[in-house]
Amino acid sequence: MKEYRQEFFKGERALYAADGIKVYDSIFDDGESPLKESKNVEIYDSQFKYKYPLWYSNNVTVKGSNWLEMARSGVWYTNNISVEDALIQAPKNFRRCDGVSLTNVTMTDAEETFWSCKNIKLKNVTAKGHYFAMNSENIEIQDFKLDGNYSFDGAKNITIKNAVLLSKDAFWNTENVTVYDSYICGEYLGWNSKNLTFVNCTIESLQGLCYIDNIHMKNCKLINTTLSFELASNVDAEITTKIDSVFNPISGTITAPQIDTLIVEKDIVDPTKTRIECKAVGEYVEVVEWRR
Repeated sequence: MKEYRQEFFKGERALYAADGIKVYDSIFDDGESPLKESKNVEIYDSQFKYKYPLWYSNNVTVKGSNWLEMARSGVWYTNNISVEDALIQAPKNFRRCDGVSLTNVTMTDAEETFWSCKNIKLKNVTAKGHYFAMNSENIEIQDFKLDGNYSFDGAKNITIKNAVLLSKDAFWNTENVTVYDSYICGEYLGWNSKNLTFVNCTIESLQGLCYIDNIHMKNCKLINTTLSFELASNVDAEITTKIDSVFNPISGTITAPQIDTLIVEKDIVDPTKTRIECKAVGEYVEVVEWRR
């Protein structure tokens, strides 16, 4: 493989269509698309400082390198890329890629990142930005922290372990999501989704877990969560804490030690199709006040 060391690459498409190269301790600056249509590329301890560094590329390894703020839209239409030990300041990274692995990566502006990608693996990743992973599929995540709303909208086939998600409207329109041992804080969690599973999770969500078909919750805490499970069907929820309020579930079983307010409107849902296993219900409501 051809090697480059301590180079300063400038000008548009500086290494266009490169095949079989190793780059060490170098700078990509002052020119768009330096590695466009490249393949079999290894990059070590280098810096991306300008736009579109890796587009239409294949088989890329990046270690100990960083994307600075102007390296926006950095990796699009690229397949089989692994990134380790990186700081990514630039937004809109990883778009329409297939086969992306990130390990020990921090994304300080992850706005509109991981859109329409497939086969993603994230380990020890921290991200800040809205609309993370929209319309992506086949995602495996472990040790993850996200600060950003509207995450995973329209995504499919997701497994998340040991995460902190501070994310309003997370998991909207998703299918086949399983989350283990995680903390989720954000309003309107999981609306219009199918096949959601939460195991050993703590969730805080105004009007969360509504309009879902097939939701499973095992050993979960619901804190400061009101108007939950509205028009949710096939519910199997084992909640270990008090639920502030449950609102018109369609079918299934909800188990909790206490529910402060249970709202079941007989003209909206059939109460016989949902089993409520709870020793203490503070208030039963058959018609909500805004319908009176």
